[in-house]
Amino acid sequence: QVQLLESGGGLVQAGGSLRLTCAASGRAFSRNGMGWFRQAPGKGREFVAGINGAGVSPNYADSIKGRFTISRENAENTIYLHMNALKSEDTAIYYCAASRYFTTSPNGNSYDYWGQGTQVTVSS
Repeated sequence: QVQLLESGGGLVQAGGSLRLTCAASGRAFSRNGMGWFRQAPGKGREFVAGINGAGVSPNYADSIKGRFTISRENAENTIYLHMNALKSEDTAIYYCAASRYFTTSPNGNSYDYWGQGTQVTVSS
C-alpha cells in the first residue's frame, strides 16, 4: 500500500522559511514524477511545484517562483519543498502527490497518490 507522509509544516512569521518533507512508502518513485499542491481556506487546490524522476527541470507555479525550491532524494524515496520569503498568502494545507509517470504536470489529475497534508500558516 502506497503512503505519502508529509511533515515540516507549522507557524512562521512572514519572511521566514520552512522545509516540507514528503516520505513515500509502499513502492519506489525514483523514476516517477512527484509534486506539491496546496489548498488555502475557501479556495481550490493549487499546483505549487513538480519534479520528475531525474530531478531536473522542475516546474513551479508563478506565485512561488524564486522563493520555493523542490528537490528529491531518490535513495530515501523522499521529496522536499524548501520555502523561503514566506508570505501570508502562502498559508494553506500543503499536499504531496506522486504519479505513476515521468511528469511535472501542474494538473492534479496527473498524480495517482496523495498525502494527507501538512498545515503551513504564515503570520503577517
